[in-house]
Amino acid sequence: MIFIDSNIPMYLIGSPHPHKSDARRLLERYVAEKTALVTDAEVLQEILHRYAAINRRQDIRPAFDALLSIVEEVYSIERTDVEKAHHLMLGKLKVSARDALHKAVMERNGIKLIMSFDADFDNLPGLTRIFE
Repeated sequence: MIFIDSNIPMYLIGSPHPHKSDARRLLERYVAEKTALVTDAEVLQEILHRYAAINRRQDIRPAFDALLSIVEEVYSIERTDVEKAHHLMLGKLKVSARDALHKAVMERNGIKLIMSFDADFDNLPGLTRIFE
C-alpha cells in the first residue's frame, strides 16, 4: 500500500515540469501493478489551499479527479492523528504540521510507503519515499 502525497496529482495536472512525467510514470507503474494507493483528507485540503493561494481555483477539480480516480481510500483525520502529529512536532525532528499529520495517519493505517517529491519525508523514521 502506498500513500499518495498532494504534489503527485498537482505535478500530474500542472504546467510542464520535470516531475510531471515522473509523477505519470510512477502512477502508471503502480496502477498497472495493482498496488493499493491511498491518501488522506489533508492531501485534499492541501490541494484546495495551494490552488486558492496561487489563484488557480480552476485546477482544483482536475487535481481532485486525478487523485480520486486512482486511490482506493481517502483516510479521515482523527483526533488521535492530530495528537500523534503534535508529539512528532515536539520531538527532535523538524517536521511540518502537514507532514507530521500524514505520518500519523500512515502509522495508524500501517502504511510505510509514500509517493512524494517532498524530500522532507526522508527524515521521518519508518517511512520510505517513492519518487523515482
